[in-house]
Amino acid sequence: MPASYAYLGPEGTFTEVALRTLPETATRQLVPMVSVPAALDAVRTGEAEAAFVPIENSVEGGITTTLDELVAGEPLMIYREVLLSITFALLVRPGTQLSGIKTVTAHPAAQPQVRNWLKAHLPDAVWESAASNADGARLVQEGRYDAAFAGEFAAARYGLEALETGIHDAENAQTRFVLVGKPARPAAPTGADKTSVVVWQRDDHPGALLEILQEFAVRGVNLMLLQSRPTGEGIGNYCFAIDAEGHVSDRRVGEALTGLKRMCPQVRFLGSYPRAEVDPADVRPPRVGTSDGEFAAASDWLARCLDGRF
Repeated sequence: MPASYAYLGPEGTFTEVALRTLPETATRQLVPMVSVPAALDAVRTGEAEAAFVPIENSVEGGITTTLDELVAGEPLMIYREVLLSITFALLVRPGTQLSGIKTVTAHPAAQPQVRNWLKAHLPDAVWESAASNADGARLVQEGRYDAAFAGEFAAARYGLEALETGIHDAENAQTRFVLVGKPARPAAPTGADKTSVVVWQRDDHPGALLEILQEFAVRGVNLMLLQSRPTGEGIGNYCFAIDAEGHVSDRRVGEALTGLKRMCPQVRFLGSYPRAEVDPADVRPPRVGTSDGEFAAASDWLARCLDGRF
């Protein structure tokens, strides 16, 4: 039996479309799951080799369910990312007219991406969240809602019609998906990589976040995502999900993480992996003083000082 990849299902989600862009899926069994937590738990229990889930969109930012699942529980690690351009279709049962739509559904992350369209065309429709956009289509098929925002490709799967297509409030909207597995040695750097961590602040005090950010800034490491998440231990207690440019094996990135580990009670490494749709030739070089060669030269200088060889 082939190894399996779990993903946010049911069949017909944007997640499935993004997952099928990975070449290795030709030799994997793809298993739809009812939720992001269920997909990630399938990896933790050994039911699946990896899970493929959404983690960020360009309109609303981080997908909090995914971030919170990666923050808590048995550690997991990100191995790949995929970017997918997103536009929605309004899926209905055959014969439904716009004037007859009183209830609509989709994944919560879809609402900010269609809010203005909904206000302009269906201002009185009641919104109800679904576990995924494809699950919303399934619920429309069952008659529980009048319409669902989902990918147009899901219409045939659920016996629906696309009443409207090309729906999006923001041009060029994208969602980022990640392939998550059990922790292991990160893949070799490609020259166009991203490193993800979660950092817990020691306590709530003035400049606590600044202290975390300075570990990256002084080493010339650019941040691509910074999102706070409550720890559940009371108001003012937060951890921070961070995506940084570079690979953990890069001296500037490794030293930044070492600095964080010294000053923070907990740092969870989520992986170093290739950036989606980025050619290493297009990556800007490190700032002066932050390349691996310059870190090595500085270390050699210090060794000579300790040896009395100025």
